[in-house]
Amino acid sequence: MTVAVHAGRSWRLVVPFALLAGAASAQERAVPVEEEPHHRTALKNAYVQVFRVNLAPGESTLAHTHARDDAAVRLGDATVTSDVPGRPTGAPEVVSAGMVSARTNEPTPHTHRVTNIGSTPFDVIDVQVLARPDGPPVPAISEPAAENPQMRVYRYDLAPGAASAQHTHERPYLLVAATAVNLRMIAPDGRSMTHAVEAGDLHWVDAKVTHVLVNDGKQPGILVEFELK
Repeated sequence: MTVAVHAGRSWRLVVPFALLAGAASAQERAVPVEEEPHHRTALKNAYVQVFRVNLAPGESTLAHTHARDDAAVRLGDATVTSDVPGRPTGAPEVVSAGMVSARTNEPTPHTHRVTNIGSTPFDVIDVQVLARPDGPPVPAISEPAAENPQMRVYRYDLAPGAASAQHTHERPYLLVAATAVNLRMIAPDGRSMTHAVEAGDLHWVDAKVTHVLVNDGKQPGILVEFELK
């Protein structure tokens, strides 16, 4: 009988400890963003790594850590939460196509888990900076829609037939279609190229470029440029 009592007490003491240890280790088990399975690399070079993230309704990422400065653009309408370990669940966030943001994750990495609590897919392009290109920084082209110490983000909302102002990129940049658009790019000498692009299509440029962006389609379009400082 004495043995049974001691066994019972031992069981009652060990189980809560095991549960607490499991909860603690679960919080510590965040993976680097490069290893999070929903973050699929769409482009990588010496300067940036571009992830495309897709979450179906009700789906969550693993807890993961962003250790490098990054910026993002959403490609559709969705409702998500972002949970930071050790803190209460974040408030629901409603996002829409073309919504941009930028984070400073250096030197303090950001760890979270994202859950799609809505009824539509969550689709986003996330761009993290791997290295700064050589050369001095340059002034902003215009007022950025978002920025961090290593990147500026410009957003162009173009009605059918509308054009951006002519602008020059002195630094490497990534052009992302946030929506489908029939895009025409016009050089200063009048030469132009037209591309039918879909939401999420990418175009990396590592050269000085001066151009105008034109929506040659019949629907409004949103284009986003991520320019390295």
